[in-house]
Amino acid sequence: MAARSGERSSAGDPVRTLELLWREPGSGGSGRGPKQRTTIEAVIAAALEIADTEGLAALTMRSVAAKLGITPMATYTYVPGKAELLDLMLDTVYQRMNRHDLAGMAWRERVSAIAAENREMLSAHPWVAYLPTTRPPLGPGVAAKYDHELRAFDGLGLSDLDMDAALTYVLGFVTSTAQLAIDSAAAAAESGRSDHDWWERAAPLLARVFDADRYPLAARVGEAAGQAHDSAYSADHAYEFGLARVLDGLAALIENPGP
Repeated sequence: MAARSGERSSAGDPVRTLELLWREPGSGGSGRGPKQRTTIEAVIAAALEIADTEGLAALTMRSVAAKLGITPMATYTYVPGKAELLDLMLDTVYQRMNRHDLAGMAWRERVSAIAAENREMLSAHPWVAYLPTTRPPLGPGVAAKYDHELRAFDGLGLSDLDMDAALTYVLGFVTSTAQLAIDSAAAAAESGRSDHDWWERAAPLLARVFDADRYPLAARVGEAAGQAHDSAYSADHAYEFGLARVLDGLAALIENPGP
């Protein structure tokens, strides 16, 4: 599911991309010439289906054209290239995200809610977890997502800069644990063997070569984790344990601010 080297958000022409994201007049195909056979929304939908089911490696302008039943050259009348298409896809995913009503929630509940929203989104669209977004597409989906998520930290006495940093901190944690879950699922799918089966297969040889006396902590802790998770780790446990620590860390800033 990882993005190809060099693929990232906002890699295309910024002005052209913004025109497409905000559907400025003239974007998404010209009204002149032959009748348009599809729409920019259909192009995005086809691209999302490919990325969600096959990964970004399978996403090309040609594969999108094939899914739509048009020529690759016709696809370029709607989107200039893959860089711009990725931004449109990402912004669309963000626009469609489930958003809880945060009103009336305590701050820990609010932060937990936005973490869960992002975890759900990354599970549905695994490729998003591997697409660098240090230059996010500045479309309506990104704006709606950012504005909503900042509300989890609003009214807590944080500076605007700290609100932004706190949100980045939470989303970075969610993405890293989502990648664990995605990688585990991909390994099982590609090998045709669950984590439990993989460890059962490796256990007899590992028992012969691993020296528990030489690595006592690894032996003891590894056995405890293996028994608890029926695997080397559990993505669900990593998320639940980590989120609690993230919230505790934020509490030091929110509930016990310095002078």
